Order: sequence, then C-alpha cells, then structure tokens
Amino acid sequence: ADLLCPKGMFGGKRLCVGTGYYEAYNKPSVKLVDASGGIEQVTPDGLRVAGEDHAVDCIIFATGYDAITGPLLRIDIQGRGGARLRDRWAEGPRTYLGLTAAGFPNLFMITGPGSPSVLTNMVPSIEQHVDLAAACIHHARAHEFASIEATEAAETDWTDHVAEVAARSLRSSVGSWYVGSNIP
Repeated sequence: ADLLCPKGMFGGKRLCVGTGYYEAYNKPSVKLVDASGGIEQVTPDGLRVAGEDHAVDCIIFATGYDAITGPLLRIDIQGRGGARLRDRWAEGPRTYLGLTAAGFPNLFMITGPGSPSVLTNMVPSIEQHVDLAAACIHHARAHEFASIEATEAAETDWTDHVAEVAARSLRSSVGSWYVGSNIP
C-alpha cells in the first residue's frame, strides 16, 4: 500500500498509530484506490476512477475541509468601518494569539488561525481560549470599556512570530491541512 506511505518528511503530518488502520489494507476484501486525480463518477455499484469501475459496499469520502479559516470566512464577519474579515484575510489570516484580530472589536475566535490549538490536545486548548476570552470580557466590563481588540502592532508581531516558528517545524515541510494545502 504505497499510497499510504508518508510522502516527504516523516512526522510532518499527524501519524496513524496502532489502531489496525494499516493492517486493514492487507485484507483480501480491501482495495485502496488512488483517487487523487479525481473521481469521475459515482455509479450504481460504486465509483469510476481513471476509467475503471470499482464496486463497493460503502463509500467513505475523506475530501478535506478548511478547518482553520473556513468556518470564520463562511460567516460575513464585519469589523470597524464595515471591513470584512474574508477581505482582510485574502492574503492569509492575521491574528493576535489566534484569538483576536485588529479592526474587529469584541471578536474572539476559539482555536483560531495562528493559535497552537491544532498542535495540542484540543480540549485544554479550547478551555484556555475560552478562559482568556472570558477574562478579557470581564476586564472590559469591570472598567466600562465598550470594546476590546488587538492592536495592529500586536497582530503583526504575533503573525510574524507564528510564521517564524512554523518555518522551523516539520509541518511546514509537507502539504497538509495545517497549512491549507487541501483547499483548492
């Protein structure tokens, strides 16, 4: 099953460990089909890929999704002066701590782009993000501030720091959903 072997730098993508995943592909009833060139057609009996029909009992689509920015860009989030988040991020996301964005007051993104959340255990990361957002809101209310947001300088410093650290990591050496390579 060469298709399953990691390409590029080993460890650059999350590894499957000990669940019987790889062993399943050695069963006589299992055939791995390279659909990286696209699925031509879903047929009554299965799939047509590269001109060949494949009869199947079940189709499991693992097509990828925009896990990092997708949920935020699908909402018409508008900040100061009607600025749209999707327009501001046209060249890539910019945040402070992955939680806030300059020009978008009172917007808190839980596990947003630029946060280390996807590289950690998600539940504690979500808890930390919610705790920080709640503390910021509490502080703003206690001091009667109408809004709270990151400064442009803080956002730039954080975004640059994330890029610098990521450039030294294995995850930047291979295409993966971490860096959006699964998004056309």
